Amino acid sequence: MVDRGKIFLSRAFNAACETLGISVQPAPPHTPTAKGIVERTFGTINDLFCQHLPGYTGSDVTHRGPDADQEACYSVAQLQDLLDEWLVAYHHRPHEGLRHPQLPKKALSPNQMWAALIATCGYVPVPLSSHDYLELLPVRWQAITDRGIRINHRTYDHDLLTPYRGQRSDAAGRGGKWEIHYNPHDVRQVWVRLPDGGLTEIPWIHRDHVHQPFNDRTWQHVRALVVDRGDSDGYEADLADALDQLMRRARTGHGTPAERALMARQAPIPSPVPPMADRRPQEDDAEADAWGEETGEEDSLDNLDEEPDDQTTDENEDADAGVGVPGPFKGFGLYDAHAEAEQW
Repeated sequence: MVDRGKIFLSRAFNAACETLGISVQPAPPHTPTAKGIVERTFGTINDLFCQHLPGYTGSDVTHRGPDADQEACYSVAQLQDLLDEWLVAYHHRPHEGLRHPQLPKKALSPNQMWAALIATCGYVPVPLSSHDYLELLPVRWQAITDRGIRINHRTYDHDLLTPYRGQRSDAAGRGGKWEIHYNPHDVRQVWVRLPDGGLTEIPWIHRDHVHQPFNDRTWQHVRALVVDRGDSDGYEADLADALDQLMRRARTGHGTPAERALMARQAPIPSPVPPMADRRPQEDDAEADAWGEETGEEDSLDNLDEEPDDQTTDENEDADAGVGVPGPFKGFGLYDAHAEAEQW
């Protein structure tokens, strides 16, 4: 059962539920009691998680701090990471409403109750295939023109579209447009449903120029910086070049504050590396230490100074040429539906 929120009325949500065999039952308007369990869950998240975050606005102005806007400092990816961590603690926290028939006086955690019920009724795991992942992506409807598929000043084209250029699709009620699936976190390719019924990947014509995933927010930022000269092909090429430069600046740490904030919104938080004192010594390290004690030899970086250098570099020449070693990029990984399905 769902309320009548915009996301639950969207075609993407209903198509995903239909693909997974989930029946969607809309709740009556203005009747929160029809889905009390869901509302209670939202209240728990708000009380135990949201209100402890900086920038919390509350349900009305009486619950809002004096400088909520100034305190808002988390990106969506960071909030998701914090919420995931909180959910782990939540599912290990005893709930007074969770009782086992054989232990009525003991409050169980959600994990304990789930384990008890699974042991009783069991479950049938149904892993998703690569086709399922593509089917669950958001959908839009576009025409296939002589130039390919045009979405937000981006052109997607491939030789596979040649028989369908300028043709109308057979989808009823869509005005002859074709069904297009896209990944909102990586818009460098789309998938079009051709008459054979399958989804065929169609790349962005400049995908080889931009080697990292990007979303529409980043694309809109680049569009605001590049001047349209009236030539659509040249404009798109300029956008691709500006996008590539933005990615390079963000990767090497030379971006502006606005660019760094933009990239932080689409980049997940890297897992922190534990301090050296907290790491367990590896077996190989123990064997190496034992070998050093037996031979009496000492392995030191100071010995490298006595060895001749095979390669020499001119630091000034590299600096003049703008050569540098880029730092590791921590953005989204490439979305591969087949690789995702293999994990399951």
